[in-house]
Amino acid sequence: MSDVKYKRVLLKLSGEALAGEQKTGVDVETVGKICDKVKEIVEMGVQVAIVVGGGNFWRGRNGHQMERTTADYMGMLATGMNGLALQDALEARGIHSRVQTAIEMREIAEPFIQRKAEKHLNRGRVVIFACGTGHPYFTTDTAAVLRATEIKADIILLGKAIDAVYSADPKIDLTAEKYEEISYMEVLEKDLKVMDSTATAMCRDNNMPLLVFGIADPENIVRAVKGEKIGTIVK
Repeated sequence: MSDVKYKRVLLKLSGEALAGEQKTGVDVETVGKICDKVKEIVEMGVQVAIVVGGGNFWRGRNGHQMERTTADYMGMLATGMNGLALQDALEARGIHSRVQTAIEMREIAEPFIQRKAEKHLNRGRVVIFACGTGHPYFTTDTAAVLRATEIKADIILLGKAIDAVYSADPKIDLTAEKYEEISYMEVLEKDLKVMDSTATAMCRDNNMPLLVFGIADPENIVRAVKGEKIGTIVK
């Protein structure tokens, strides 16, 4: 535990992070590589919660011809499938885990109960929060901040396809500036799209630090909890 900077973390994963090169669905090998690193930090004594998106199956904005609430609920159900995939991979590696959902699914998962989630974490179990906040018009980014605040996480680890926060998309603008550290106010003022504005404001209002890093190399999860200089810290 002496090598660890953070004792309780919330890892935010996009649905796409679970899809691997196939870009859609769940790639078992990719999920396995991520869960190998989650297992490693759990065995280091870190308490781990995970919020997962559902973009590998469905995004609410994909349903632009649908009623918004219906499309958003479909996205929440997609996160439930990803949560089960993560649980299966963790259990296969000997890591006990629980899926807690914001929409009741009694046959396959627990409902979210803050005290129960903390009890699981204190017992060394990984808690996977699925179905976002349970309400339409809120993203899984907002759900990640909400759950991190509720479980009193030390930090949110935001694994993205891009390895840090930049002043512009580095794939398009080769002059884009990489930030090692930035404030939430700057993120909002510059509209940097780290998370949606609601999630960013919630982080700011609750003094919740955020580390943005590249999930393409799952070893970054271990580096992050050790406090190594990777990605961008937002606080």
